[in-house]
Parts: sequence; C-alpha cells; structure tokens
Amino acid sequence: MGRSAIAVVATLAAFALGACGGDESATSEGADKRAPPVRIGTKDFTEQFILGELYRQALQAKDFRVELKRDVGSSEIIHQALAGGALDMYPEYVGVLLSEIANRRERPRNPAAAYRAARAFEEQRGFTLLAPTPFSDSNALAVEPSFARRHRLRTIADLGQVAGTVQIGAPPEFRTRFEGLVGLTERYGLDNLEIQPLPIGKQYRALEEGEVDAAAVFTTDGQLAGRDYVLLEDSRGLFASQHVAPVISRRTLRAHGGRLTTAINAVSRRLTTPAMRKMNAAVDEDGHSPRMVADAFLRREGLK
Repeated sequence: MGRSAIAVVATLAAFALGACGGDESATSEGADKRAPPVRIGTKDFTEQFILGELYRQALQAKDFRVELKRDVGSSEIIHQALAGGALDMYPEYVGVLLSEIANRRERPRNPAAAYRAARAFEEQRGFTLLAPTPFSDSNALAVEPSFARRHRLRTIADLGQVAGTVQIGAPPEFRTRFEGLVGLTERYGLDNLEIQPLPIGKQYRALEEGEVDAAAVFTTDGQLAGRDYVLLEDSRGLFASQHVAPVISRRTLRAHGGRLTTAINAVSRRLTTPAMRKMNAAVDEDGHSPRMVADAFLRREGLK
C-alpha cells in the first residue's frame, strides 16, 4: 500500500494509548472477568465494519468480553497491528493475505489450497486462521455498459485497445498492490492505466458521473445488486478467490479455549454470498448501521 512505515507506527501507537476513535467494548453479565477481552479489528470499508459487528455481537452473546477497533486501515496496516500485539483478531481475505502480506505471486490451484497456504504462513508467526466463509469477495474491475459497448470490452485485457488513458477509480493501495496496478501491468501488459485514488465506496459515484472509466470493486458490494455494471472477465487469473477467514492469535485461543473457536466459526459458516451482499446493500444503499444489520442477521440465524 502507499502508506509509509511511519503511518503503521502511528497506528500502533494510537492503539497503545487507547486513542482509536472506533473502539467499542462491552462486558456481558456472565463474562469471565479473569480472561482478557478479545480485541477485534476491522479494515476501512463497509463489509469489514459488518464483519466486525457480527463477530463482536456473537461473542458477547456467548459471554465473552470484546473490544472492537473499527476502521484500522488496509491489510498492510491492520496486519502490522496484529503482529505488534495491538489486536487479537481481524477478518482477512485469504487471497489478499497471500499476495500482499505473504508476498506470494503464484496462485494456489483452488480455494482450499489457498487457505492451507495462508494458515501455514500465519502459524509460523504465532497466529492461525479459523474457518473460512462460504462467500468469496473477490476483486474485480467494473465499467458502465455504455463504456463497454463503445470500446467492445469483455475482458480486462480488452482495456489495452482503448485509445488514450483509462482512469480507474480505486483505493490508494491499489496502485502498489499485485492485485492492482502491479498485476495489471505484469499479467496483462496494460500500460495505459492511471489510478485515481478514492475512498472505498466512492468509486461507484465517480463511475456513474463519468469521472473515471472503470472502478475497482468487490464482488459482494451491495451496489452491484442495484445497477447493471459490467464486470470485466479476469481471463488471466489476476484476482484470486477471497474467502474470509479470521486471523487470530494462538495465545488468544489458548486463553479462551474451544468455546471461542466454536462461536466464531458458527458466524463464519453462515456468511454466504447472498447474505453478505444483502447486508452490504442494507448499509450502503438503505442507510442502516452495521450494528443494526449484524444484529438482525445474528437473531435470524439464532446466534443471539
């Protein structure tokens, strides 16, 4: 990502001082006061806010003490927070963990192989991965149908035939990620792309208003359910499958026992693609809070 090591240190210092504005903690009446709270972090976009609330509320329903630190930052930053001891757990996308944290460019042959490789990587560092979700929130490039028709676009490779520069609306880290501009250049040979940095979620309006030609999106984005965007086919396999798996400290697992694993996995295994896209849309399109959306889902699934 384009953030410097100074930003990472500042983030960790903010945690150490308890200065993170997104902190939220609560103690259930039956919670074991002797056990330390489980400190969950999330990245900086809607789906992560929802995931953080899902795990927080489900654990509190089982009488665990939980502190939720929202909006920590990208994978590169939040993983540093985990490694530095400021967090105990956060939900991560397996493919991103491999390409951007483990720095592996090869693509495992299937999601199960990717999960095993990511778990092995984390276990060398004192962490592990819990059960993955059924849904996979992969990266993709979206364009307006009119733009696709005008330039006869079907695949990502077809962007190379567009005259002039193709503006892509994407978060700042897209510029330096393999699953971003680096991979688009290496795997597709595209040299006519320019990244317009935008906060996650703002790329859709920029696309609709013609400020960018394409947008980096996630395949479970709620916005994709409301409009007829064209997702360009990733014919060369740049964007890996992105099942979510909570990365967690093995020390935390030892401190809380098997009940913790069971409670977290019970949430993860219910997170299908339709369920996740519906929850994302409820926040981004309908204006509900991640807390309310998570609460409704957990009650519907009998986890609260």
